[in-house]
Amino acid sequence: MKKIILIFLFAFVTFSCQSQKDSKIKVVQKSEFQTVITKENVQLIDVRTPQEYADGFIKGAKNIDVNDANFETEIQKLDKTQPVYIYCRSGARSQTAAKKMVELGFTQIVDLQGGYMNWN
Repeated sequence: MKKIILIFLFAFVTFSCQSQKDSKIKVVQKSEFQTVITKENVQLIDVRTPQEYADGFIKGAKNIDVNDANFETEIQKLDKTQPVYIYCRSGARSQTAAKKMVELGFTQIVDLQGGYMNWN
């Protein structure tokens, strides 16, 4: 009986996670992220706090704090038809930002896997 319950729970968790994926959000490795942002004129956004940004950031990144009250206003100033490259400290807040951006009409968000911690 325990095996059936465990199989059911595994299937439920797996199926739930797959349904939350959005084709407009792509999480990429550092090497792919770095290659694109250094070769092209891209929209690069750091969604951490201003204090975290002041401690270090990826060259060319604009700071728009995902937890700030003005996040939606500031993010709306970007070109929604072009890819937006985002990162946070470890990857959790950038996923939150990416989901908000999809809701706002952005069509392609590229998220740095592991965030800024993975960058250094």
